[in-house]
Amino acid sequence: MVALTPEDVAKLAALARIDLTGEELQHLAPQLEGILEAVASVQQVADADIPPTSHALPLTNVFRPDEVRPSLPREDVLAGAPAAEEDRFRVPRILGEEA
Repeated sequence: MVALTPEDVAKLAALARIDLTGEELQHLAPQLEGILEAVASVQQVADADIPPTSHALPLTNVFRPDEVRPSLPREDVLAGAPAAEEDRFRVPRILGEEA
């Protein structure tokens, strides 16, 4: 693998529209090189006979199926709310939303 130079990092920073000082370029070049070496080593391990996975261990769905079940009456639920309007909880407007 070819060593990354501060000039290489400057090109990458320009593509990402990140302003870096000369000192930052000097500091980041070896760090980025280490990251690229780590990625290259992972690519060497990945072989055609190993299927890609999203997790190291097999996962199964742990959610229960949706089932309609009895719940509290709406009046009882709204009775405990600080404010209610039109059979719903009344909450303050957020993010400058219009009515």
